[in-house]
Amino acid sequence: MDALCPACGQPMNWVDGDYHCQICQRHYRQIAECPDCGQPLQQLKACGAVDYLCQQGHGLISKKRVKFSYQPR
Repeated sequence: MDALCPACGQPMNWVDGDYHCQICQRHYRQIAECPDCGQPLQQLKACGAVDYLCQQGHGLISKKRVKFSYQPR
């Protein structure tokens, strides 16, 4: 899955923990959001696996259902 720049729609590169658009010269932070309520998810990492938890009562959210957005740095 490619991360697309929210400003120009071009694919972004992963650079130093953020996404970087070479066209716009902007850096973006990736935000995982609950598909049910739209609130940010807590990321849980253990033994190489990454899971997402909705703190608004929707429980564990499958990575396939997570909505990702990008905020400028």
